[in-house]
Amino acid sequence: MTDRQFRASILVLLALAALLIWLGRFTHADLYLADRMFDFELNAFPRRSQWFFDDFMHHTMKAFMLAIALVPVAALLADAFTGRRLLDSRTRGNLVVVVASALLVPAAISAMKAGSIHHCPWSLSRYGGFAPYLRIFDDLPMGVTAGHCFPAGHASGALWLPSIATFWLPEQPGKACVAFAASLLPGFALGLAQQARGAHFLTHTLWSVWIAVLIVVVLARLADMISRRDKLA
Repeated sequence: MTDRQFRASILVLLALAALLIWLGRFTHADLYLADRMFDFELNAFPRRSQWFFDDFMHHTMKAFMLAIALVPVAALLADAFTGRRLLDSRTRGNLVVVVASALLVPAAISAMKAGSIHHCPWSLSRYGGFAPYLRIFDDLPMGVTAGHCFPAGHASGALWLPSIATFWLPEQPGKACVAFAASLLPGFALGLAQQARGAHFLTHTLWSVWIAVLIVVVLARLADMISRRDKLA
């Protein structure tokens, strides 16, 4: 990732952060979508325990994403065991970015969840629970425990996939953008499945995407800096 690509990416991320703050602070988008997932007559999220959303999307797909993440790990290990003769330096560097993303994206989002005050939709009084609905930057009311439900953790299991786009950077930004957009789809799918179950709001997933992309961009930039330093050495 070149200096220009990095600066452009950061500017886009800052603009998207402002948009997400507006969406979560000044609109009812989260509640509007959650209301449509909730059955007010049954007083429940009917998809919460359905096989497709609970077993397949929540458990099976999580295991599948973990299995995919092991592929670049295996490639790097095989390269190391063969004395670094299996991969060229550029491919090796890109795989390091992918593996680092697979580790750091879920870890960073999990750490943020651990310090979050926001509750999941199914815990809100609006949906039969006990907790108040809090917007971004709201304070936790006295007597209410923290919810630890922001941002979306489950989606982070697939949100490292955009790091694959680094294989086309910096020479082919068009192909990198296509790969980036396509690789976001699994993360969005996991996030939407959790929204259908009442486990997260839309903005929870969108903020997870934002955090993941920021991590990938920074890692790609660091990899490029290290590569250029090594070439000059």
